Amino acid sequence: MKKVFVTSKLPGNAVDSLKHRFDVEVFDKEDLPTKREILESAKDACAIISTVSNQIDKEIIDSCPDLSIISNYGVGFENIEVSHATKKGIFVTNTPGVLTETTADLAWALMFAVARRVVEGDKVVREGEFKRWGPAFLLGIDVHGKTLGIYGMGRIGRAVARRANGFGMRVLYNSRSRNFEAEEEIGCSLVDFNSLLRESNFLVITAPLTESTRGRFGLNEFKSMRNDSILVNVSRGPIVREKELAEALRKRFIWGAGLDVYEKEPEVENELLKLKNVVLLPHVGSASLETREKMAEMAVENVVSALSGEVPKNLVNPEVLNVNL
Repeated sequence: MKKVFVTSKLPGNAVDSLKHRFDVEVFDKEDLPTKREILESAKDACAIISTVSNQIDKEIIDSCPDLSIISNYGVGFENIEVSHATKKGIFVTNTPGVLTETTADLAWALMFAVARRVVEGDKVVREGEFKRWGPAFLLGIDVHGKTLGIYGMGRIGRAVARRANGFGMRVLYNSRSRNFEAEEEIGCSLVDFNSLLRESNFLVITAPLTESTRGRFGLNEFKSMRNDSILVNVSRGPIVREKELAEALRKRFIWGAGLDVYEKEPEVENELLKLKNVVLLPHVGSASLETREKMAEMAVENVVSALSGEVPKNLVNPEVLNVNL
């Protein structure tokens, strides 16, 4: 019976459905599996269902002679050495689309939390510091009627931008390619990167991590932004230089920030932890029960397709089809 190794317990019953057809091993500890644990459990696997927190590198791939597919639970797949998997004729898949709207919701939650100082207010009440109402007490900034900037107008960027219409916001975007459909649907405008920095009251990062986006937001960029602006990152941590963001927040080059992802995740820049004008979440962009269960179903469907001799739907390395000929 073919073996499937799952690196983490996943929500819902999708993984259980695999057990009727395959030998399924699930890493059921709370901590992430170490590389040694993955090597040991995956060595005889035909399929691995991994998460974005698992590094599936050349050594792991080479240690699995029967491996047909690496099914990543998430949209991103930077954690996998895709080029090496392709050379070995191994499918690599992800779970796109299903988490788009949920992640967009979280981007807005961060925007409001930072702008209206929600976390600070909650702490004041819980610690018994709410003594009286005052005209200047916990002043935030308005969201409605402002300019929203989107860096990366893909699925998630478009979903974030779509929500802005309900708040009467002007929407600008900068992306590697022009999105005519988003412009027609939302009425947004493509601008150059410097204009995006200069004109946005809220700037949401939804771009993928590439060589051109890595470290794209640093101190020079923050100095170019409005001093009443808010930066939100729900994409990939390494797009933002965290030490420089901490400095920008401390010196009030920008008003605030909301982060769901981190440069060296799960580590967080220590200086950010000391600041009140940043809201920090533990990578929960897709963390709704409905979405996480759908992601599991999609990851499992990819495995079933591959192990049944079919091409999985969510293939991120289509070049592998030429290798498998």
